Amino acid sequence: MSDFQTNLEKYANLAVKVGVNIQKDQTLVINTTIDSAEFVRLVVKKAYEAGAKNVVVNWNDDVVNRTKYDLAPDEAFNEYPEWRAREVEDLAENGAAFMSIVSSSPDLLKGVKSERIGNFQKAAGTALSKYRKYIQSDKVSWTVIAAPSEGWAKMVFPDETAETAVQKLWDAIFKAVRVNTEDPVAAWKEHDSSLHEKVDYLNGKRYKKLHYKAPGTDLTVELPEKHIWVGAGSVNEQGNEFMANMPTEEVFSVPLKTGVNGYVSSTKPLSYGGNIIDNFKLTFENGKIVGVEAEEGEEILKQLVATDEGSHYLGEVALVPFNSPISQSNVLFFNTLFDENASNHFAIGSAYAFCVEGGKTMSSEELAENGLNESITHVDFMIGSDKMDIDGITEDGTAEPVFRNGDWAL
Repeated sequence: MSDFQTNLEKYANLAVKVGVNIQKDQTLVINTTIDSAEFVRLVVKKAYEAGAKNVVVNWNDDVVNRTKYDLAPDEAFNEYPEWRAREVEDLAENGAAFMSIVSSSPDLLKGVKSERIGNFQKAAGTALSKYRKYIQSDKVSWTVIAAPSEGWAKMVFPDETAETAVQKLWDAIFKAVRVNTEDPVAAWKEHDSSLHEKVDYLNGKRYKKLHYKAPGTDLTVELPEKHIWVGAGSVNEQGNEFMANMPTEEVFSVPLKTGVNGYVSSTKPLSYGGNIIDNFKLTFENGKIVGVEAEEGEEILKQLVATDEGSHYLGEVALVPFNSPISQSNVLFFNTLFDENASNHFAIGSAYAFCVEGGKTMSSEELAENGLNESITHVDFMIGSDKMDIDGITEDGTAEPVFRNGDWAL
């Protein structure tokens, strides 16, 4: 067996056993594109070998999706199939696990009217809001991983042939998810433990605010009184561990919805809605985004912020050191799954319920009372660099270093 095939097998095994941690007689739902067919077949095999009862694969095709955006009537983007929403709700309610294998080209929808993209994002977000709540309260196990497509690989490695670019992207992914170690499952358990040391420290400090300073950024983020920092592994309603993102290098929590003030500038491109948004700046007053500027993709970014009331606020604050393995690889992935794990980041939109004490069992009203934001969208964007300092502000106003020059100062 070639080294590549060995790594592919290890990756599929890791996704099944650590990503979703499939249980005996459980259903696994895989959302993916036809570009990943060979790898998906391997994941399906590993899932059944691990005891899955059923594996459901939902296929997408980038060419078909782009054709719809180019040729379908405008009204096609104002709706989302109700049966699809009911299907995932039913699967979640019956204990299925969910795996997304992302591979689409980051600029798949470049040139498409921003209104079409915004309308469909809103329609899908509204239809899938109940399912999204299951995900964001850890009711079910879920994971997001990646596999290269030719279009994506050529964006990351534009000077290479398509074949070489795909191979180099596979190699970069294998390194990012620790597949190139002798025992990736053991490596992830060790990584999980390391991240939890930072989580425990921050939860012990109970900072009232974080103050971010960097070129183009001067932002104060207040944290809810009962906020919880989390990182790496999660636990579902049945008590089974899973890894929501692979790779992951972050520890994260929730901002107080109305407690964000100042301005922040992006440090990496954001791939959203099949477009690239780059070199942008957001200004906040009492939590709300009141200013949007971008050198590239400004209209798409404005559509994102205008998705609903909650998309005018932040739902996640995440800390990632500049010396993380993905950052040090010097590979710009043009994919948030990877780029967010090379950089401090925030998320526009909904907050994770499990980031506040007792949040997993709270109603929407109770979460709002505890300062959490609700939205039909959740989009991470990268703001970290080797020039970023972050102070933790205690209840009495004392400022303590959390990050200096982009790295942990704990």
